[in-house]
Amino acid sequence: MPESGGRPLFTRDVVIIGGCGHVGLPLAIAFADRGLRVGIYDVNSAAVETVNSAELPFDEPGAADVLKRVVAEERLMASAAPEMVASAEHVVVVIGTPVDEHLNPDVAAIPDALRPCAGYLRDGQLLILRSTVYPGVTALVEKMVAELGVAMEVAFCPERIAEGKAMTELFELPQIVSSRTDSGLARASALFARLTETLVPMTPEEAELAKLFTNVWRYIKFATANQLYMMANDRGLDFERIRQGLGTEYPRAADLPGAGFAAGPCLFKDTMQLAAYNNNNFALGHTAMTINEGLPLYLVGRLEQRFNLAEMTVGILGMAFKGGSDDIRSSLSYKLRRVLAFKAKAVLCSDPYVRVDPELVPLDDVLAAADLLVIGAPHPEYRGLSTTKPVADIWNVLGKGVQV
Repeated sequence: MPESGGRPLFTRDVVIIGGCGHVGLPLAIAFADRGLRVGIYDVNSAAVETVNSAELPFDEPGAADVLKRVVAEERLMASAAPEMVASAEHVVVVIGTPVDEHLNPDVAAIPDALRPCAGYLRDGQLLILRSTVYPGVTALVEKMVAELGVAMEVAFCPERIAEGKAMTELFELPQIVSSRTDSGLARASALFARLTETLVPMTPEEAELAKLFTNVWRYIKFATANQLYMMANDRGLDFERIRQGLGTEYPRAADLPGAGFAAGPCLFKDTMQLAAYNNNNFALGHTAMTINEGLPLYLVGRLEQRFNLAEMTVGILGMAFKGGSDDIRSSLSYKLRRVLAFKAKAVLCSDPYVRVDPELVPLDDVLAAADLLVIGAPHPEYRGLSTTKPVADIWNVLGKGVQV
């Protein structure tokens, strides 16, 4: 890398490792939109080609037009070649800590992902971990960098966006920033100040727990709502009617969510990580997992009490893990499909957003063939659904209550 006055000269401001996904690509687009020179390194060559064609590989409202503009202005480019990592002053890693087949955190995942790029890390770079990590992984990466002999600082600045709201929340939400050194913290702060005005400095260990606490708190709130829903439903009462009533002009109940599948790539996983961090002494988290993961089984059990499922074709409307999304990662609609495939005569599934599942069929075909319908994801397209067939709608998409 050429140098001037003892300081490296970088041709890019930011390179995002793993940047063609739901976390990295909106961040790359946002930085490029703020005038930075941005590169994306991703091993998914198909996604790289899609991004370089100025197309989104997934749905993200508000991102498509900005992507076209920043690619045309040559402020954003993707590559499957790790050499790109050497070109940027800031290297952002959006690979998180997964759980293994035993539901234990794989703390080596980020160091392992960085090793193919290790030869392209350069003195003077700032390495920023962005996705959720198991507490202590930032320190582990610091150790790895030190062993490589590279003079670079490490920061942990967790993403805080909700999928589908990235292009507003990246600019509106406060950003947590952390680093072991004052200079690393200052550099990370200067970078993210390009996106948002409010920065929240923490130590790396505080920031790691802050990210986990955020996701686990949401997961527990959803479990509370789902448990209350089951209690009301088992007594023949409409939980949504109760929820709306108790929240009317009563701010202390305003944050009680509705019932529904609590899924996606983060909430369950991060609850497992926090449990592991506390030596599996996390009764509240484990109970939340039992409730949320058990909701599809509960729903099928209730349907069995009302219908002869073995003689019925059941249609599931919505296979994404949340409404208005095309993301099926860890979607409980697929767990619902597996359970119903064992119980029902046949199961048909549809989703207006999902493009990666060849087994999905058009909505009209499901409506024509199904004897019973289940709303799997609260897509807005289902709000005006008109059918004479019975519908299990725990989301209250149809506005007719959630009793099953």
